[in-house]
Amino acid sequence: MIKVGVLGAHGRMGTAVCEAVDAAEDMELAATVDRDESLDALAGVDVVVDFTLPDVVMGNLEWCVEHGIHTVVGVSGFDAKRLEAAREIIAADPEVGSVIAPNFGIGAVLMMQFAAKAAKHFDSAEIIESHHPRKVDAPSGTAVHTARVIAAARAEAELPDMPDATETDPQGARGAEVEGVRIHAVRSAGYVASQEVRFGGPGERFAISHDSLDRASFMPGVLLAVREVVKRPGLTVGLDDLLD
Repeated sequence: MIKVGVLGAHGRMGTAVCEAVDAAEDMELAATVDRDESLDALAGVDVVVDFTLPDVVMGNLEWCVEHGIHTVVGVSGFDAKRLEAAREIIAADPEVGSVIAPNFGIGAVLMMQFAAKAAKHFDSAEIIESHHPRKVDAPSGTAVHTARVIAAARAEAELPDMPDATETDPQGARGAEVEGVRIHAVRSAGYVASQEVRFGGPGERFAISHDSLDRASFMPGVLLAVREVVKRPGLTVGLDDLLD
């Protein structure tokens, strides 16, 4: 039985995680902690699932490593610099593991894998991501990660820069740019999390899309990470290796 603690337990994702862990036959919801509550309640758990905020997640991670607790982290904002900082924190205890994932939706992970495969075969690629208006960051971590895997695939295929004759864009209509890939963020009522990757080449268009219509869609990936992190010391980024 895996004893699980949940950070951010009263938030929308945290509540869903608590319900999923409670329903899992091989897990016990051993502790829940929310904003301004002491982390000491997590002492003795095997795995902490963290769906808090970028400004507190690193402190949470450090506390868990100091107490020999594995972590599953679904907080946005883990760029390369922050991932390296997390790797150093986790390395303080060689027996502790952490899974940090930009998205726990199985379909979303497959979408990113398919996007990386498609990126080698098209001249252009852009990302449109849509989320609920309460999301505090833009672009989403999933979109940034997708842009990076597309850029890496294009670099491996030795493709030139994508065609774009834009010279002026004072209002930022072309969106954010991550490693040469444009990302357009929508924040609108009616969405949970959706992403479309659009590819284009001579005479054809190709799109890959994924929609999370309910936070329940993320729970199989969260539970998979909880089961696997206890077997994987060190840092694991994303669910790709876990699915394989």
